[in-house]
Amino acid sequence: MTNITLLDGSIGQELVKRGSGPATPLWSTSVMIEQPELVEQVHNDYFAAGASVATTNTYPVHRNRLERVGLAAQQAALIRTAVDQAVAARDAHGSGRVAGALGPMLASFRPDLMPDVGIAKERFAEKIKMMGDGVDIILAETVSSLQESEGIFQGYEASGSNKPLWISFSVDDEDGTKLRSGEPLMIVSQMMAHYKPEAVLLNCSMPEAITQGLPILTDCGVPFGAYANGFTMITDDFKKDAATVDALSARSDLTPQRYADQVMEWVGAGATIVGGCCEVGPEHIAEIAHRLRDAGHTIV
Repeated sequence: MTNITLLDGSIGQELVKRGSGPATPLWSTSVMIEQPELVEQVHNDYFAAGASVATTNTYPVHRNRLERVGLAAQQAALIRTAVDQAVAARDAHGSGRVAGALGPMLASFRPDLMPDVGIAKERFAEKIKMMGDGVDIILAETVSSLQESEGIFQGYEASGSNKPLWISFSVDDEDGTKLRSGEPLMIVSQMMAHYKPEAVLLNCSMPEAITQGLPILTDCGVPFGAYANGFTMITDDFKKDAATVDALSARSDLTPQRYADQVMEWVGAGATIVGGCCEVGPEHIAEIAHRLRDAGHTIV
């Protein structure tokens, strides 16, 4: 049938759940400092569930976020640790790829912050270089505005990386045809024609919103896909400065079976890269892997 790349699920949220400490503004970075062995364990569990990609625990490891707590000098070391943990899990599994995660420079779900493109270019280029050759893919996630994506594209070009860039946008939970900024998703296809990333995706929005927006990506001319979150909503408290993840709550209705139903609908629409985001765990990925194989697809 079709070759499908099966991403893992939540990394940061899964680490917070497994960690022993309270939620902090550092999010999963705190777990990596205090209990680094959990990082490889999470990657191992996703590979065992059937994922073919390990996403590094680097999403929130930005210099400006670390500066708040006096850890800016440790950025390179934290990124190296995160990459090494993902590589170790991949090697132990015997196959798969490692995706180096780039989260928003300022804050997730805050397109109103509008990061300066010049500064973003410099910071993203720096972070990509820190990932080095340990990653197979550069995965920019939860991009909520066109200006945010511009900084990522320019940073990627400035980094000189020879790794393929996958960029993933977050859409409005009530109207999946728009970015969280309110800008129409259809404009993304024009950016794809100019910057030519290897893949374009939608992530960290409700699966129902992603189902609504995904058909628009068919016009981008590159492989496309999606991985949704399992939050009830993105609360106003989480949008505050230095928020913690306990400001969010998980849906009780998004079982592995129901989430897999949505994913198989995306595959039916032409998606070739699927997985999960926040609140989507190894059990969800295992169900997706089972469904894909039963449908005759090959996980690559």
